Amino acid sequence: MEIPVYQLFINPIDLRELRKDIWIDDPVSAKLTINKKKYDIDIVYRGSHIREFRKKSYHISFYKPSTYRNAKEIHINAEYKDPSLLRNKLSLDFFNEIGCLSPKSRFVNIKLNGRDEGLYLELESVDEYFLANRQLPKGPIFYAVDGDANFSLMSDLDKEVKKSLKLGYEQKYGTEQDEFHLQEMIIEINTISRADFEKEIVKHLNVDQYLRWLAGVVFTQNFDGFVHNYALYQNSETRLFEVLPWDYDATWGRDVNGEVMEEDYLRIEGFNTLTARILDVKTFRSQYKNLLEVILNTQFNVDYLKLKIQAMHDLIRPYIQKDPYKKDDIHLFDKEPEYILAFIEARSKYIRGKLSTLD
Repeated sequence: MEIPVYQLFINPIDLRELRKDIWIDDPVSAKLTINKKKYDIDIVYRGSHIREFRKKSYHISFYKPSTYRNAKEIHINAEYKDPSLLRNKLSLDFFNEIGCLSPKSRFVNIKLNGRDEGLYLELESVDEYFLANRQLPKGPIFYAVDGDANFSLMSDLDKEVKKSLKLGYEQKYGTEQDEFHLQEMIIEINTISRADFEKEIVKHLNVDQYLRWLAGVVFTQNFDGFVHNYALYQNSETRLFEVLPWDYDATWGRDVNGEVMEEDYLRIEGFNTLTARILDVKTFRSQYKNLLEVILNTQFNVDYLKLKIQAMHDLIRPYIQKDPYKKDDIHLFDKEPEYILAFIEARSKYIRGKLSTLD
């Protein structure tokens, strides 16, 4: 399988402008050539702390032609702090396999003005095109952009009562009216009585899907995943909200800086107000426990994941050898499949040992 090469050309004047202030969100015009086809694009750096890394990540919008592979925009991630470069893709594929909506991703090689920038992960944007490509009903989409996206009336950032329930979210698609549905759900999560919660929450949230997402966060051990690193989609036919994962490089036993994260770092019950309230309901807790058991026996184990991890590693290794930012660390890259498999073994043992706490 060949990894596609993306030839980027940015006018040197515009490139200087882009590099002058990495925090500016105003894109510059550029050209992108893929398989001899040329695209006019807008390009800008993406992410928060990752903008400071030597190897930059990008957000690309297409305007002539206006779409590429049925998308109007894509995210190009450097995965700079992940020594394996495959954690994000492994996570998003895993979510999809356990029945949770998840962005598609694929590896690409980037050349910028003729210079090899190395291997990247292309991420599908969660927007109206994402829905259309899956024949899903249109509906509003919100990105959780900071710790205020905690499903609570209290801020996770300053521990004060929120001044607005829109805090923590950026609307990606939809109308102003849709914001009220989001705020209404947050109010309901926090004010429905304990006695009524089981029968009322299902009018706002796809609970089965939420539990699948929760399981995905817990298995991959994305510590930030409960108040960040997710998108919310409200299905316009069912009127129910669903949660989708986003940016899952700090997983499978490593944190956001690529440092070791022990297998017991994230508890089985997860975090955030909504998770706590759902797992307070015996029916939902039992459903969650059964789901964890099924996933442990099918998708989250060494036998199932070993071939996937090795195949991904073998696919990208020749490109890592030529990546100007990563080639000197090829010895670390080669140790990662074994490290990830050891994490899976330890994490699955930890989760099995905690299942009885959900009774």
